[in-house]
Amino acid sequence: MTKRLVLLLSVCLLALTAACSPQEPAPASPPPAAESGTVALTVWGAEEDEALLQEIFASFQAHYAGQAQFQITYQPQSESHCKDALLGDLEHGADVFAFADDQVAALAAAGGLDPVPDAVAIRGASLPAAAEAASVGDTLYAYPLTADNGYFLYYNKAYFSEADVQSLERMLEVAAQAEKLVAMDWSSAWYVYAFFGNTGLEVGLNEDGLTNFCTWNSTDGPIRGVDVAQAMLNIAASPAFSNRPDGDFLAGIQDGTVIAGISGVWNAVAVQEAWGADMGAAKLPTYSCAGQQVQMASFSGCKLIGVNAYSQHPEWAARLAEWITGEENQRLRFTLRGQGPANVNAANSPEVQSSLAIAALLEQSNYSQLQRVGGKFWDPVAEFSANMAQGNPTGASLQAQLDRLVEGVCQR
Repeated sequence: MTKRLVLLLSVCLLALTAACSPQEPAPASPPPAAESGTVALTVWGAEEDEALLQEIFASFQAHYAGQAQFQITYQPQSESHCKDALLGDLEHGADVFAFADDQVAALAAAGGLDPVPDAVAIRGASLPAAAEAASVGDTLYAYPLTADNGYFLYYNKAYFSEADVQSLERMLEVAAQAEKLVAMDWSSAWYVYAFFGNTGLEVGLNEDGLTNFCTWNSTDGPIRGVDVAQAMLNIAASPAFSNRPDGDFLAGIQDGTVIAGISGVWNAVAVQEAWGADMGAAKLPTYSCAGQQVQMASFSGCKLIGVNAYSQHPEWAARLAEWITGEENQRLRFTLRGQGPANVNAANSPEVQSSLAIAALLEQSNYSQLQRVGGKFWDPVAEFSANMAQGNPTGASLQAQLDRLVEGVCQR
């Protein structure tokens, strides 16, 4: 791995000095002047966040009652595809939107984001790594919302011991004996990075910030690309392995067929409801590759709130973005959605510090890398991993498939 990012280590370090941590700085600028007409704002957010956002909108309107008449419209929009949707029609896009931090540079370069007002105050209220993820160079372009956009292992303690979950192969043995499943999403290149990230094989952005470099097809070194591919085939061959997207993972937990799987904190509340006291969470396990145990890696990152540079009400849009990402609403987000705060004080709260999911993500962060790949990364990796999940039914050369993957990932 070229770079290790301990995104949430700041949580633990800051906890040591929480008693002397300053309160979230007050915005330096005054609220927008009262407006005689209706302030219409459209907000894009994750479908699962609708109830939470409606509660936040209500408190925002109550707080600024008398200063304007608001009409706030929520529209569901995938955070991972927000950039594409917004840049398709900036002038008619949402005023305020949630998005993954790997999109910030492209949005800023396209003129979709202006530098954040009161950047000093926002940086001071945020975990340093989260503020860095919301920046391009030294300029802050978005409001940090969460510092937990990574993945780790959920497991049912009624089936697995702490020793069992150290090895993926052991977990598959236990699940097979119980006629249950261990789930992972191989349709998403985001998760498939787990197999390549700690092998010495590399992927990342070139200096142009748009195209990728990738050595996943390397034929040199202690672990070659074909070794990883063969390891994936071995895993897929287990009757206990289930390749399924996130929604199906959760459905499997709820119907009892899935007893372990790889996901993120957004499912913590639902998993807790399904498993109760048997819910376990840990770093990702190791897997067998080229005769050795390799620690599974992960991508990490933050969720951010952006303000459209073309908003008709930029001051109020910025005020709403700041409200959504404020300390109290990040605490509320953790309570209702289990998502790890990017705000310093919220991250230091006892509730966050004692979360099983956050603790697992913190442990996994020792083996994570900030997600910084260009758009050409996703489809070639997903095509390759889909074939591995099916057991390589055509028998095509693994090296040829990896060469094709790298050619696609590095395409200009």
